[in-house]
Amino acid sequence: MLAYPLDEETELKLLEPHHAPELFALIDRNREHLQAWLPFPAETRSVEDSRRFIEGRLRALAQGRGLTVGLWHRGELAGLVGLRLYPYSRRGELGYWLGREFQGKGLITRACRAMIAYAFRELKLHRVEIHCASRNHRSRAVPERLGFRQEAVLREACWTARGLDDLVIYGLLAREWSE
Repeated sequence: MLAYPLDEETELKLLEPHHAPELFALIDRNREHLQAWLPFPAETRSVEDSRRFIEGRLRALAQGRGLTVGLWHRGELAGLVGLRLYPYSRRGELGYWLGREFQGKGLITRACRAMIAYAFRELKLHRVEIHCASRNHRSRAVPERLGFRQEAVLREACWTARGLDDLVIYGLLAREWSE
């Protein structure tokens, strides 16, 4: 999966090292927005940090441990979608983030729908999970729109800039998936 169009304006593409400047710029201008829920912006201080991240994700892909793609909208990097793989249990964990300026367009929902279809059809996974901080209502809306079931709440298992939060785990089985 090198590039996959979602519509005429939006596509998923495999991140490559030459995307590091664009990735860093997206993170840098959305630092405050992203840090509310995610730890990586504090650790991403340079283009080189973004390049190392991309190289690590490419190694994970080569080792069968995951797939991370960029989400491009109108030719601009808008966010990332990643699928961490647990091959022995035929399970994957889907994660995502989006720059603030791209929210409210349904981009993440469409990107996740494509990644879920890929996980079940191509990778033959049995289960896909999405983990969200309980107070991150935008993030939680994605699995709810896509038909996931809320399966668990791990108390105070998620550290955010707002302090400890509960971690909500959503799950979807291959037999429950309908496009």
